[in-house]
Amino acid sequence: MTQTQPLHAYSPLASVIRSGFTESVHYGSIIALDRKGHTVLSLGPVEDAVLPRSTVKPVQALSCLEAGADLDAEELAIAAGSHTGEDAHLRVVGNILRRAGLDESALQCPADRPEDEATYENMIRRGEPRRPLRMNCSGKHAAMLLACSANGWSTENYLDPEHPLQRRIRTTMETTTGVQASNEATDGCGAPLFSTTIRGLATAFRTLVLADPATPQGRISAAMRQNPFYVGGTGHQNSTLMENMPGVLAKGGAEGVIAVAAPDGSAVSMKVIDGSPRATTLLAIHVLEMLGHDTHGARSLSEVAVLGGGHSVGSIKPSPAIGKAIRLAL
Repeated sequence: MTQTQPLHAYSPLASVIRSGFTESVHYGSIIALDRKGHTVLSLGPVEDAVLPRSTVKPVQALSCLEAGADLDAEELAIAAGSHTGEDAHLRVVGNILRRAGLDESALQCPADRPEDEATYENMIRRGEPRRPLRMNCSGKHAAMLLACSANGWSTENYLDPEHPLQRRIRTTMETTTGVQASNEATDGCGAPLFSTTIRGLATAFRTLVLADPATPQGRISAAMRQNPFYVGGTGHQNSTLMENMPGVLAKGGAEGVIAVAAPDGSAVSMKVIDGSPRATTLLAIHVLEMLGHDTHGARSLSEVAVLGGGHSVGSIKPSPAIGKAIRLAL
């Protein structure tokens, strides 16, 4: 997404309503593909380059798997996820590192606190410091290190964009999304980050969700859907969505990016230009419902309250333009 794109190029995606007053509006780009892969929703510059952030982790995990990282289902899920740093997550990440012949010191992601509040409070009581293992990207980094170990590649510079693994990840990303990376950046965890488009993300998730379970793509998709706790964690929106809509594949990322695909291949992805993720999950659910999917199980995620004095005084509402565009396309 280019920095020179004028605001009017983006579409209003959701409004924040407080006590009947439209307090804020989230603008961005959104696209949806139906079960046949046809575009049924396209608002905003969906072909512009975006930094996919953690939404692209399933594709990064796919590259590690194809490079020879021997990962079981839980390990694939955590490699493709953004875990909340709970003790069960550390156990799985530690297992990956041990099989690579390494320990926590090999991780080059920053030391961090867990996102899970109960775990963080327990850490404080124990006097446990922030650790790389607790960082939500440690599963991805451990999988990268295992892939390097399997191939005899250096583990000391595995985050170098010119490292054989990172070059392979870029190629896998371009193949899976159908989009050539036009920008290279550094993600929050320190890993190389290659640009794609909103359409590219929807295409990638559609590919993953429809893949034969025996293929690497299918193994990634099945692992995430069958082990949603390791994709996020307790109360995490990605995990909750997959738990309550069986068969759905979901992965969000920082700065308002998300991609979600249903079992029949319908897919939706978006980028909120102000970087806020608070409306992304409810928008994805709204689109899937418009495409005929039963979203009743995920109702708690599709109704986001606006609070005043600890009580609901409003809500976040999808833009009417989304429903109008889908109805016209269908």
